[in-house]
Amino acid sequence: MNKNKAILLLKKGDKAILKTIYLDNKLAFLKYAYRFSLSEEDLVDIYQDAIIALYDNALNGKLSNIKCSLKTYLFSIGKNMIFEHLRKQKKAITLNTGVLQDKYNEEVNYDDSVLTNNQISLQRGFKKLGEQCKKVLTLFYYQGYTLDEITTILNYSKKDVVKSQKSRCMAKLKSLINN
Repeated sequence: MNKNKAILLLKKGDKAILKTIYLDNKLAFLKYAYRFSLSEEDLVDIYQDAIIALYDNALNGKLSNIKCSLKTYLFSIGKNMIFEHLRKQKKAITLNTGVLQDKYNEEVNYDDSVLTNNQISLQRGFKKLGEQCKKVLTLFYYQGYTLDEITTILNYSKKDVVKSQKSRCMAKLKSLINN
């Protein structure tokens, strides 16, 4: 069945096409998703959530202009859900083990011979930053925390303070790199 006809049927709330899409793509999605080292139960839950999101998007008219196949669109939804699940899981593990406070002090050693000049400049500039800047930038860019989460982790009074701090730290880093 072609994509446009399937989307039209989904828009109309056709459960049979939804079931067909579900069954046709489940095994392929699970095979793809096993690489993320999640349990089969988690992967099936994520797949089902992705199917629901696909269906909701069809009902809301969000699939009308997609350029890719429904399978690619479904896998994209699922992949984003997996990444979100892994991000939450990583934070939960980090918070539960008490490692968080030391995480931003972790020094990553790379073989300088494989780094580009830009990467070496970035590495040198980062080492010259103050500890608070290192914490904020590492939590935001390296570990993927939101500004709200960083506000809580580093005990700032407001999110705007973290936002300003991050902005100043980035400006400082750019200055160090350019000099």
